[in-house]
Amino acid sequence: MRTWGPLTAVCLGTFMLLLDVTIVVVALPDMARSLHASLSDLQWVVDGYALALAALLLGIGAAADILGRRTMHVAGVALFALASLLCGFASGPGLLVAARGLQGVGAAAMFATTLPLLGSVYHGRQRSAALGIWGAVSGAAAAVGPVLGGLLTEGPGWRWIFFVNLPVSVASIWLTLRVVPESKGPRGMRIDWAGTATFAGFAGALTYGVVRAGSDGWTSTVTTASFALAALSLTGFVLVERRAAHPLLDLSLLRKPAFVGVMAGALAFNAAAFGVIPYLSIWMQTVLGMSPVRGGLTLLPLTGAAVVVAILTGKLLHGVPARLTIGGGLLLIGAGAFCQAVLDAGTNWTMLVPGMVLVGIGTGFVSPSIAGAALAAVPQERSGMAGGAVNTVRQLGYALGVAVFGTVLTSRMQDTLPPGAAHTLAGGGAGALRGTFSEQALRAAFASGLDTASVAAGVTGMIAGALVLVLVRTPRAAAGPAGTEAASDTSRASDTSAAKATAPHG
Repeated sequence: MRTWGPLTAVCLGTFMLLLDVTIVVVALPDMARSLHASLSDLQWVVDGYALALAALLLGIGAAADILGRRTMHVAGVALFALASLLCGFASGPGLLVAARGLQGVGAAAMFATTLPLLGSVYHGRQRSAALGIWGAVSGAAAAVGPVLGGLLTEGPGWRWIFFVNLPVSVASIWLTLRVVPESKGPRGMRIDWAGTATFAGFAGALTYGVVRAGSDGWTSTVTTASFALAALSLTGFVLVERRAAHPLLDLSLLRKPAFVGVMAGALAFNAAAFGVIPYLSIWMQTVLGMSPVRGGLTLLPLTGAAVVVAILTGKLLHGVPARLTIGGGLLLIGAGAFCQAVLDAGTNWTMLVPGMVLVGIGTGFVSPSIAGAALAAVPQERSGMAGGAVNTVRQLGYALGVAVFGTVLTSRMQDTLPPGAAHTLAGGGAGALRGTFSEQALRAAFASGLDTASVAAGVTGMIAGALVLVLVRTPRAAAGPAGTEAASDTSRASDTSAAKATAPHG
């Protein structure tokens, strides 16, 4: 128990919080029908979680260094469980979105303390083994999520994708309190509340503006006001960080081209690889009539390829510069997204398989490498900050990807269907529209929207891949290969006394 107990406790929380990133994807059509939700509502069901996680990750990590990492982790699990209960009992889309945001707050507390807790318990070879198992659990959560979500949705119902978190949370809290020792950061540190608030304002306002642009247009008052607030919040964040004694992000790091390249790659990675998936799931179930289980299984070419390649990358590409694995992986993701832009009114989902496999292969190259590359691009005393930053922008990239590609999809669909019809169809209301439009017209409109969104994802991946190849020029030994070097860098981050937060990159 002394050897496996802390690892088991941390992995339970990690598996649960990462599972909830993907498990909702196949349940979206059922949620829409049950709660009479629109496409923008469904966007926020996904984005509310990812945004709260991204916006609070660094700030909560700093608070955990002061208040105690075990204490913060347990509080995060408890809040996550409460929010899961509220999600399961939600009677409308607004309540579900609010509960998902609360879930994200709890997940941020768990996310930010995972690696520091492991680093405080395990050392040397035990730490390497623990990080390897933790990484495997992270990958398994992403792969299992869509399938488990389909089984629960088709079986007891979509609400059970949240209810299953309750027994796991109880077990995690009990085990953490029993076997994980408390640990804190160095004395004299302070929480950058102003930086946390301004960054949260920027991320939230930017995403809200993009989502509203899909329904109200890019020039509407609400949309432009949201973007203005985002710009104001970003300006405030920069000013605050320049003066803070203990900033969330040392802005001088942005003078390092390698760090900028890794941050750009991390932001684009989750967007390009996963931002279109919620809409593919809606298309498969709403337009093609698939069951939730089958809809989840159709995503296995992507998740399966990602897990297999990630394992092989760590073993076979030791010593390969991270700019090649990350940049090349992003180019593959971009190419895979382009290959998915082949849908029309009569297309079957199998046309997506080659593109999904390419995206999965690219993901397998990028995911294990990106945290180590961020740490290698900064001084060792800033490695904890870099680790937290790269995971923050990954979650923000996912939230923005879902928002941007959803807006692209609906804008394209509205060129064919009347105003509002795109949101009704994507939200699960295809049956109501078939009395007005032919089945062929509905299929053609959604397929055209998905093709445009996939092209946008492809462009995102290609541009990011090129930026990484140009900007990330770390030495071969420091670049952090996809496996061992990256793991050791991540391990070092959990020990760094100046670490504000570290988080999983699974």
